[in-house]
Amino acid sequence: METYATALLYAIPFFILLLIMEMAYGHFLKDQKYTVLDTVSSISSGLTNIIKDSLGIVLVLISYPFLLEHLAITSIEPTWLTWVIGFIAIDFAGYWNHRLSHKVNFFWNQHVIHHSSEKFNLACALRQSVSNVLGYFPFLLLPAAFLGVPNEVIAILAPIQLFAQFWYHTQHIGKMGWLEYIIVTPSQHRVHHAINPEYIDKNLGQVFCIWDRMFGTFQEELPDVPPQYGILKPARTWNPIRINFQHLWRLSLDAWRTKNLWDKIRIWFMPTGWRPSDVKDKYPTDVITDVYNFERYVTPTSKAFNAYLIFQLVISLLLLLFMFANFGNLEVNQLLWYGGLVFLGIYGYTSLMDGDTYAVWIEVFRGVLGCTIILSTGDWFGLNSYFTAGKTLILLYFLSTIIGSIYWHRQRV
Repeated sequence: METYATALLYAIPFFILLLIMEMAYGHFLKDQKYTVLDTVSSISSGLTNIIKDSLGIVLVLISYPFLLEHLAITSIEPTWLTWVIGFIAIDFAGYWNHRLSHKVNFFWNQHVIHHSSEKFNLACALRQSVSNVLGYFPFLLLPAAFLGVPNEVIAILAPIQLFAQFWYHTQHIGKMGWLEYIIVTPSQHRVHHAINPEYIDKNLGQVFCIWDRMFGTFQEELPDVPPQYGILKPARTWNPIRINFQHLWRLSLDAWRTKNLWDKIRIWFMPTGWRPSDVKDKYPTDVITDVYNFERYVTPTSKAFNAYLIFQLVISLLLLLFMFANFGNLEVNQLLWYGGLVFLGIYGYTSLMDGDTYAVWIEVFRGVLGCTIILSTGDWFGLNSYFTAGKTLILLYFLSTIIGSIYWHRQRV
């Protein structure tokens, strides 16, 4: 996990730089694809995901080293060809994992957050799940295990393959000629994120588009069908943690309410969107039927409130970067406390964005807890050894959070 944290320490600033460049480009063209609240929600979602991943909060059903040990029919040394085979194997597994997430009710819950934005931009790429706590991906790497691709190769290539999916979440790049036949491009991925009937559940590839062409899930972006973004059951919240578990909550309610025992069991494994017949009519859900004319989610805001949200987001990002930089020096319980506080903060200020009345209590509690840690330990998880005034600045931040949350709560009720 320390290696992954180090990778994030470098990757996050790079991603943020690309976001700023896309924003600046959109501003220059007078064709801005970003709004403050949606962007804060998207980046905050990415922060929750990397907290979960860096802390290793996952139940591994089976590991790749285990498969490699018991299934490899040959042993190969890491050469350039091994790395190529490993990357293709990961991308092939990624296609089927992605397809599974779109086609099965239970697995859609771990992917819905990625599609929940009604915008399409680089920030949208950061909407990643915290609900994918079952580590089953190695099952899909069986071909690599049979071939004996070393674990070290897979461990290095997996984050590279993940990071390579960032760049094509943009509307500012058109079709890319012959590359459209080899790799996933922005045009293809706009189709994937669209809720138009012509586009739904298409282009599931992650780096190579050949899998979609081979298995019948490819769809070209049509000039007369502009993509419309979001999910058919709108999230209606900026809070990424709530979005992560909305679908699971709906499934649980339907499983509880249906009187048919078989439906209680199979609902989890049925195609995405399937509901038992005896609850579908009695408990209808809000589903978009006209993708060109639906009410998009907005909440009241102002320039001052936007500035406060950006302040909270920037501090959360800086706190995480310090955690990754200091990862090897912190004990497990310290990392859990640290990550938990940042996680709680994201829940708090995104709930404030929604106008939830309880948001102020979450933020006040977090502020008091942060101040208590600093005053009782005289430090902020080792920050003093790098920067003597560090604890004072963090203390001031938590005090400003208490004051700011109370102020904005009163402004928005």
